[in-house]
Amino acid sequence: MSDAKVDFIYLSEEEMIQAGVTDMAGCVEAMEEMFKLMKSGDFRMGGPNGNSHGVMMTFPQESPFPNMPTDGPDRRFMAMPAYLGGKFDMAGMKWYGSNTENRKKGLPRSILMLTLNDKDTGAPLAYMSANVLSAFRTGAVPGVGVKYFAREDAKVIGVIGPGVMSKTALDATMAVRHGIETVKIKGRSLKSIENFIQYINNKYPQVKDIRIVETQEEAVRDSDIVHIATSSPTGDISDYPFIEEAWIKPGAILCCPAAARFDDDFIRNRARMVTDNIQLYEAWKEEIGEKAYHTIPIPAVHCMDLIEEGKMKKEQIDDLGDVLTGKIPVHRNDDEIIIYSVGGMPIEDVAWGTIVYRNALEKGIGKRLNVWETPYLA
Repeated sequence: MSDAKVDFIYLSEEEMIQAGVTDMAGCVEAMEEMFKLMKSGDFRMGGPNGNSHGVMMTFPQESPFPNMPTDGPDRRFMAMPAYLGGKFDMAGMKWYGSNTENRKKGLPRSILMLTLNDKDTGAPLAYMSANVLSAFRTGAVPGVGVKYFAREDAKVIGVIGPGVMSKTALDATMAVRHGIETVKIKGRSLKSIENFIQYINNKYPQVKDIRIVETQEEAVRDSDIVHIATSSPTGDISDYPFIEEAWIKPGAILCCPAAARFDDDFIRNRARMVTDNIQLYEAWKEEIGEKAYHTIPIPAVHCMDLIEEGKMKKEQIDDLGDVLTGKIPVHRNDDEIIIYSVGGMPIEDVAWGTIVYRNALEKGIGKRLNVWETPYLA
């Protein structure tokens, strides 16, 4: 057999599930290990800064070309490469296509695929369906924050935006905090709320108190853990969900993987801002420039704007990796309020994708496909 032969395995969504992609406890553990490796520097992402979220292609408002798509809500393509060392030791790239209009066709808003590659040759090792993978790693990252920062006796979760992100964030929360008794839900549509309630009833019958609330304040008040994951238009920050300091329970953690807004005085002087990777937010600021928060609605991006304006210092932001590696304390005081910004990174997909891929190999799951026996153009 020639050493030049290249095969890879293809994993459909169903095969990904068979290979363990929905193992949330395992995913939280993988994300925790990933953050430690990132803090050591054993990783790369795109761009000259090595921390870029990805390269995004968007479309114009109008086009003289009849076949060219035009701009619309969440209409974009993105290439998101990464390498992660340690026990993962893998390169890969998530390819991301998104269009809100997909829902009219019975499709998810985003359709995602992940390629894993040999770090030396670049040859493909796996090509896998990545919607479920991406959803679970997205939930697992808040889960790491909840594991470290939420009260051990946490009982109440508030959910603002009962979509896919909040479902997997709930999964991760339940994996690391077993005493949850109450879930409060603030949503825009009855359909999404009912779907979320059914999700809880099916997976977590131990949660006996499920409440539909009318306001964001009700979702936040008395909650130990709050997941804020609404789909908000960008550009005008007044459209972002606003959370008042007075609503927040002392010692609570607010997980923000999407748009969220807080009072600047609270952010600067009393809240504890924690990021999943401070370098990601610096890279966004570098790439987008002035008023980055108008484009990327995550709270830590606003902190980058405040730093540029001289209203905040970088030292006021804690990085999760520094907590995990013991560089800074898990808690500075018992009643601190944590605002945890979650940016989402392709390195997370590579981390969890690598584990699922290796599970698939061990279990003989997936379809082996051949690129070549010997390369035609060698």
